[in-house]
Amino acid sequence: VPYTRGSETSRSVAQIVAEAERLAEAGVREVTLLGQNVNAWHGEGPDGSEWGLGRLLCRLAEIPGIARLRYTTSHPRDMDDELIAAHRDLDALMPYLHLPVQAGSDRILKAMNRRHTADDYLRLIDRIRAARPDIAMSGDFIVGFPGETDEDFEATMRIVREVAYAQAFSFKYSPRPGTPGADLPLQVEEAVKDERLQRLQALLGEQQAAFAASRVGSTMDVLVEKPGRHAGQRVGRSPWLQPVIVDEKAGEIGDIVSVRITKAGPNSLFSEPA
Repeated sequence: VPYTRGSETSRSVAQIVAEAERLAEAGVREVTLLGQNVNAWHGEGPDGSEWGLGRLLCRLAEIPGIARLRYTTSHPRDMDDELIAAHRDLDALMPYLHLPVQAGSDRILKAMNRRHTADDYLRLIDRIRAARPDIAMSGDFIVGFPGETDEDFEATMRIVREVAYAQAFSFKYSPRPGTPGADLPLQVEEAVKDERLQRLQALLGEQQAAFAASRVGSTMDVLVEKPGRHAGQRVGRSPWLQPVIVDEKAGEIGDIVSVRITKAGPNSLFSEPA
């Protein structure tokens, strides 16, 4: 990413807060903080001290009208105590975290220069879930990184089973000119990559379906975002980022409405007014 986009920079606290306040005044209810590695963000606060993402989220949660906060994408090594505490303390910070691990093999993680081990990641997940028991985890995975053996791939499958993701994105490794991985030996055959990706995506799909099914019968607040495909429908987002089909009578776009989940589809939840 630095090769194509340049080095990371952090916007100032004042800039971010001012933009969030403008959005709130315009009626925006949810704000997502975006960055290639957003939890590495740091900036000077009004008191002259250096703020991290956790403190920034606490400040944004004070803005009237902002009911929901999210951030993405994050890196395990930058998930500090203050940020984990924000998940515990802030009702506005939604219980959904995209925290990519990429692989479950320490050997492959080292080759990727990830700077953490599989055990580091799992212990971090435990800490986050202890702070926010209802949090849903999302991740990214790459199969077929140069040198990945069957044993390495099985380590990835094990970490997926242990974490149980609500959602995840998975890809085959493909060489990119100018990246260190493109010059590594032991490139994995495409047929092997295809087979591994198919197995991984099948497991991730089962987990996503199980998480969606676990919402059926529950009551939740949904932010109504847009008209639905069919007459009488609108589409909103659950706290766990799932699309939720709601009756148009439940609320207007921009409203946060209480609904009961009646059914889980492949990509959406269906609801009725609570």
